[in-house]
Amino acid sequence: MDAFFAAVEQLDHPEWRGKPVIVGSPDGRGVVSTASYEARAFGIHSAMPSAQATRRCPDAVWARPRFARYAEISQAVCEMLETFTPFVQRVSIDEAYLDVTPTHTDPTDPVAIAHGIRAAVDDLGITCSIGVATSKTVAKIASDHDKPHGITVVRPGDESAFLAPLPAIAIPGVGGATAERLRDVGIRTIGDLAALDEASALQLLGSHGPELVMRASGIDPRPALEEHGVKSVSAEHTFARDVRERTEVAGELKLLVERVARRLRSKGLKGRTVSLKLRYADFTTKTPSRTMAVASDIDASLLPVALELLSEAWTPGAGLRLLGFGVSGFAERAEQLDLLSGSQPDADDRVRSLARSIDAVKARFGDSAIGYGHAVSDEPDE
Repeated sequence: MDAFFAAVEQLDHPEWRGKPVIVGSPDGRGVVSTASYEARAFGIHSAMPSAQATRRCPDAVWARPRFARYAEISQAVCEMLETFTPFVQRVSIDEAYLDVTPTHTDPTDPVAIAHGIRAAVDDLGITCSIGVATSKTVAKIASDHDKPHGITVVRPGDESAFLAPLPAIAIPGVGGATAERLRDVGIRTIGDLAALDEASALQLLGSHGPELVMRASGIDPRPALEEHGVKSVSAEHTFARDVRERTEVAGELKLLVERVARRLRSKGLKGRTVSLKLRYADFTTKTPSRTMAVASDIDASLLPVALELLSEAWTPGAGLRLLGFGVSGFAERAEQLDLLSGSQPDADDRVRSLARSIDAVKARFGDSAIGYGHAVSDEPDE
């Protein structure tokens, strides 16, 4: 995210947009938490003493941190990211890695996904910068390369050329002290570091030296998120007001089911356990679930179970603040059970083929480009 805390303050205070905003305590012993890009133009940065920041920009707007609000926006961003892939590794309140490696079930170009994510963040009223690369290290460095609001793509095979001229301190894990030690021996760029042999790396940087040299070469085998680590795929929606009508709740549930099913198909996952999350007006929460006989990634199979759970756990008229839907139980895909019905596999394949075609259209043109009839209206045609 770009200047995240300050961006949220500018989102909530439109009159501050375009002005230098500093999140932190203006007291003499305080420090800057985050500075907007307008404030950064004055040389203000995170961890700078507040007194120094005030001297550099006396007219800056100071905002005391509101961490609960930042966490709320961060959660909204993460929920949005999970509509693109279930493989999201959140590393801080304003940063995450996503595995969007093309697969046979979802060959979408990662660059197209990056543009979709940036547009979705824009819709939230804030901005982000994205790095697209073949490893976490290169993607991280690329995400800082064109801030704010930039997308930097490092194609396979271009890692060394991209990294080599950058300062060594740009590598995650190389702090100020390490950078100074490297400068003392003439190593100033990532390319200089990549040229070190293993023995020199060990002598200069200790046990982590060889790993840093590998990263400097663009080699980083760490996965964004192990597939077997994904226990469930879910989505939820917080209503702007408490809802009490079945048509409104059921309509939102249908959209959540579609979103989760699409994410399941994107990674070739099928699940047997369907669950709901219902948070009421008084903040009590219910999480009913049911396990199906056959694992599925098809909306038409998941939705009836979800609606049954809704009918059993919620009575129209009771106010709902939040509604969630999830699928888990990926270990048993249970396709072999389809052998009990001679025609069912073909029918499932046709439905899945249609669903994937719709997924492809949405991935290219946006979620509103195409959909099922129930996503448009529950009312009969006139």
